[in-house]
This record gives sequence, structure tokens and C-alpha cells, in this order.
Amino acid sequence: MARKPGSPPTPDGPRKSPTVDHELIRELARLLEETGLTEIAIRQDGVSVRVARKPAAPTRARQVELPAAMPGVAPAPPPIDPSQHPGLVASPMVGTAYRRPEPGARPFVEVGSQVKTGETLLIIEAMKTMNQIPAPRPGTVIQILVEDGQPVEYGEPLMILE
Repeated sequence: MARKPGSPPTPDGPRKSPTVDHELIRELARLLEETGLTEIAIRQDGVSVRVARKPAAPTRARQVELPAAMPGVAPAPPPIDPSQHPGLVASPMVGTAYRRPEPGARPFVEVGSQVKTGETLLIIEAMKTMNQIPAPRPGTVIQILVEDGQPVEYGEPLMILE
């Protein structure tokens, strides 16, 4: 029986399914941790392996507890869960977030800035293209969840408008 050109030779008997290389999966998982990526895939010898993890929620905000005995000082509001806030501005793509139009320039917006619909909040560089991220609605910037030059994933919270 002749085999098709380009197909691997098969031994006599039933064809075996490819085995899973557990060490490869471990190495890909280590790469995810080292690089901060959320997903990595490889295809080799007709076998595809995809390793993914859930992105960690941003933890940049710190809440400071004030003693209850301080008169005239209101307690700090509870931290905002970005994924549940109706004013969330999420990243529409994977790339690098820049809060300024160029190095050394003032940021597009700061916490407390009033923005109009369509006003640029930040830029995400993806594949050497600078993509302006506009405000989806008018409001006040109450929280900025990314640093200048930080890599971002699709759907990652960037800012919160109220």
C-alpha cells in the first residue's frame, strides 16, 4: 500500500494518537508566569497545545484605613471592583498602553479630569500602530488602572468614568 507524499510513515497495525508532552505543558506554563502573558499556544508535528490562565485583577490601588476617632474625616470608600463598574473603559486590543501622546508630555487625562464623548483617554500601541482610545461617554475619570508603557490584554480594565 502506497502512502501519500508528505505523510509520515505508519507502522503496521492501528495508528496511535499523539502523546501529550507533559514537560512541554509545564514549560509553557512557566513561560506564562515569567512573561505575564495570559495565553500561549504551540503547534508541532501535527499536535496543538494551548495553555491559558485567567488574568489577575489589577492590584495597584491601595486602601488606607483611617482610625474612626479622627473627627471631620470621612472613612475611605470601599475599593471599586473595575469589572463590575458601569463606567469601565476596557482595552479593545492587546498592546502597550501609553497615557501620554509622547514621552515628556502631559498625560491625556488624570484622576478628576472631566472628559467628553470621543475625547482621547490614552493610546494603545499594537503592531507598531498607535490606536487612540476614546471616552465612550462624558464623565469624570475616577480611577486609572494602568501605568504609562504597561502591556495590556484584550478586555483588561483601563479606566473608570463616573
